[in-house]
Amino acid sequence: MSDLRTTPVSDASVWTGAGLLNDRAWEFDITHTQIVDLENALTAVKARGLALPNITRHDFPLPAMATLLGAVGKGLRDGHGFALLHGFPVETHSVEDIALMYWGLCSHIGVGVTQNSDAGFIHYVTDGKLRPQQGKRGVGFPKESSLHVDLMDIVTLLCVRQATDDPPSWVASSTTIYNEILRRQPDALPRLYKGFEWDRMDEHRDDETATSVYKVPFFSNANGVVSCRYNRSWINKANIRRNDPMPEPDSALLDLIDDIAVETRLEFPFHAGDIQFCNNYTALHGRAAHEVQPDEDQKRILQRIWLNVPAFRDFADEAVVRYGIGTHGKIGWTAEDLQNGRHNLPRARRADGAVALD
Repeated sequence: MSDLRTTPVSDASVWTGAGLLNDRAWEFDITHTQIVDLENALTAVKARGLALPNITRHDFPLPAMATLLGAVGKGLRDGHGFALLHGFPVETHSVEDIALMYWGLCSHIGVGVTQNSDAGFIHYVTDGKLRPQQGKRGVGFPKESSLHVDLMDIVTLLCVRQATDDPPSWVASSTTIYNEILRRQPDALPRLYKGFEWDRMDEHRDDETATSVYKVPFFSNANGVVSCRYNRSWINKANIRRNDPMPEPDSALLDLIDDIAVETRLEFPFHAGDIQFCNNYTALHGRAAHEVQPDEDQKRILQRIWLNVPAFRDFADEAVVRYGIGTHGKIGWTAEDLQNGRHNLPRARRADGAVALD
């Protein structure tokens, strides 16, 4: 367990939804000139016949977006941990070309990794025909998605088509939650630092365990940098798989955390052409439920990319905090890993089951 921080976090990652309404440094508009950049880069990679995983930032130059993307990256690492872009050109392109442009844009922020049983780099968040194989995960279904983190450094979502009843999206600061736990129930912090076992939602290999087995810290501290790892559904499913109900004090603690997240969240509309980015160590994300849409041509469609960023932050135990929830099965591989066939080989693991990083 990492050293327990007993003082509040005071950097820019601490915010409330009400505060962000008055501080819009997290919000950006894509200009016509920047759209021309995106479309020119798209034309160039298609002329070269480059497949999506093979496109790097060098193959997809975006000079007019350099300042914007630099601000997004800095804000994710050192700022609010959340960014929202408006105006990505989704209405005039096929979903395949949208994916190429989206991947090319994200390549200027970080390194894309696989995120489902199909070893997909673009995950279609939908309950329609584009939905990939994703084990027992409920990604894309109309029910509410409570506030949580995804598995890599950064999660980014592009809205291609929103549901007809226009559900709002949510983000919340996990460092704000940390400070509130410190204020309201400080004796609970050691339990959160100890962490919880996570389920792997039936996306693990035959030679891997169905749960993490090791506990992933809810909060951890490295050199004063607090990181959060929380998805209540995955934690609950690990308990169910072990036939070991969560103790009532733990359940009550997670209820409190969920309540704080709702109290302090930012709610915002998420429309076609919007892109959201979240730092998965300082920001939780989610959305309201939406109506079931039987018409395939009207179904909600988001494209999702997971990114890792070299030297992104300090970790108490990088193998567990950073990689402990997203390195199993076909999940967590880079394009280079796939090209070299490494995704078909067993991962090297430490004695506790965490991935060996050496």
